[in-house]
Amino acid sequence: MPRRMSPALRRDQLVRTALRLFADHPPELVSVEDLVEAAGVSRALFYRYFANIHELRMAALRVVVEEVTAAIAPPDEGPLLDQVRYALAAFLGSAQTYASAYVALLRTGSVIATNETNELVDSVREHVMRTVAQRLRLSGPPAPMLELTMRSWFAVVEVSSVEWLRTGELTRDQLESWLVDQLLAMLSTTARHDQGTATSLRAALSR
Repeated sequence: MPRRMSPALRRDQLVRTALRLFADHPPELVSVEDLVEAAGVSRALFYRYFANIHELRMAALRVVVEEVTAAIAPPDEGPLLDQVRYALAAFLGSAQTYASAYVALLRTGSVIATNETNELVDSVREHVMRTVAQRLRLSGPPAPMLELTMRSWFAVVEVSSVEWLRTGELTRDQLESWLVDQLLAMLSTTARHDQGTATSLRAALSR
């Protein structure tokens, strides 16, 4: 790493160093001292870019969210279930890459939880809903019951992925297969209760 960098590169170096530390330690346990030692910079330089460690944590968590949302954009073409499997695999892969930061971001009661972190989590959920609407080729927002189903399923994805990362009791393949089956069961139930959902799904699955 060169000693002299542009401000943008130096800031990115500090954020990426934080993410590397988060891979082994919960974000709330990483201090300014840990960061500057790992990055090979002075405290004075750190404070030129960030007011405090919370500001750095938020910058690093934004990177996690940006990379997770970018990863879960499936190909535009192909059967709907293949697109779901692709997006789910990409999501879990990104969550695994940033495991400690991801768990801290989603964990209820995390000491780093703030309105800002809640907004970051919500941005992922909204991205998922927009992606679903695009892949189903809906002309407008999903019907209320379909939207409720997708939000409920993604809540299952969030909770189960946190537990998977925390315990390691399932393989990634097992978790992916189970989550896809959960989605199919939930959509099937919703379709029985809502004709709009049934029509949207028939059209999407026939393509």
